[in-house]
Amino acid sequence: MSATEPKPVADKPVVADKPVVADKPVVEDKPIVEDKDALDVLEAEAKEFDKASPPDYAVLDLQPGVPESDIKLVYRKKSLLIHPDKTKNPLAPEAFDRLKKAQTELMDEKHRERLDEAIADARMLLIRENKWTVDSPELQTPAFARAWRDKAREVLVDNEMRRKRQMKAQMQEEGREQRRADQEDQDRKRKRQHEQDWESTRDQRIDSWRQFQKGGRSSAGASGGGGGGDDGTGKKKKKKLKPIG
Repeated sequence: MSATEPKPVADKPVVADKPVVADKPVVEDKPIVEDKDALDVLEAEAKEFDKASPPDYAVLDLQPGVPESDIKLVYRKKSLLIHPDKTKNPLAPEAFDRLKKAQTELMDEKHRERLDEAIADARMLLIRENKWTVDSPELQTPAFARAWRDKAREVLVDNEMRRKRQMKAQMQEEGREQRRADQEDQDRKRKRQHEQDWESTRDQRIDSWRQFQKGGRSSAGASGGGGGGDDGTGKKKKKKLKPIG
């Protein structure tokens, strides 16, 4: 081979083009939630919802209708993360109080029934307002989930206001009944006192009557002595009237 002859170039291995495959979502093990993350979640939920109607299920990250055992289990896990004794985060006390309040209310069977009923009512209201059916695909969208949450909050606020009005009306009625009862009690006391006073002055009234009777007879005898004379038969003589003129 001469110096001017080019060296043969080794053929490069032909690499077939790789098929284009859509990127698969990377599935990672869910990291352990630190206390700061749990506090951030609770703080975000507190800002997202109206504090006047705390979303008990949202605070505990639960779905309506869960059994009490799930409520206890989730509360225990979350409380261990954000308990003030377990973390120095300054938001821990407030977050823990909110978590404890949500757990306490959800463990109250009557409160949980009212909450579940309000959530179910909110769902039916949305379906009726939009003329959907229970099988409509719109019910499976994130937009419906957000609308459902907002409607549930409205229903809870309305129910609470209605409950307060009913309590106020009941208290007013009870107040009227109490005032009526107090008035009747005072009337009975006055009547009883009047009867006692009347009975206590009975002897005094009898003595006064006797004195009055004695005084009447004495004045009658005195007036009889100064009048016409007796004719001996016990009859009084009539005075003769002198003719006028």
